[in-house]
Amino acid sequence: MTNRILSKQIGIIAVGSGLIGASIYLLMINVTLAHIEAVSGHVPFDMRPFGYSSTEAARLLEALGVEGRAYYLSHQIALDTLYPAMLALTLVATICWFGQSMPNRKLVRFGIAFSVGSALFDYVENLGIAAMVWSWPEVSVPLVYATSTATILKSVSTTVAVLLTILVGFNWTRLSKANLHS
Repeated sequence: MTNRILSKQIGIIAVGSGLIGASIYLLMINVTLAHIEAVSGHVPFDMRPFGYSSTEAARLLEALGVEGRAYYLSHQIALDTLYPAMLALTLVATICWFGQSMPNRKLVRFGIAFSVGSALFDYVENLGIAAMVWSWPEVSVPLVYATSTATILKSVSTTVAVLLTILVGFNWTRLSKANLHS
């Protein structure tokens, strides 16, 4: 397979997974997470980049009620099972697409690592949220702490992965312009 065909395929994966991921994200923000916030009067766990305390977790879980907690599991967690993989695939494919002509691959490797890490922390967060919902009202402080830590690490990893993707894209643009002028 030629580099040109491989590049085109990576580009198609980046764009396709990006469109799917963006659609899921918009659905979560505008429907499921908005519903959770409207029902409870509290910001959902997924939208707290700086984490939360056991008291804040208990307030949210209590305010959701039985139906709200069931909705969190059946709607939000269900969608958030697809989203981390789509985001990671989008970032990894974009980094590989733009990074294939870079002489120094260090940024590419870091970008891929942080992209995969953000998905893994998102899945750990989802498992923790599900465990908190299932164990309500007996939610343990260590479970909340671990889930909150996963939320923070997801937020940091995602931010770094997106910034590295932008940086790789910027370097690709710079290298492309330099190649045109040489």
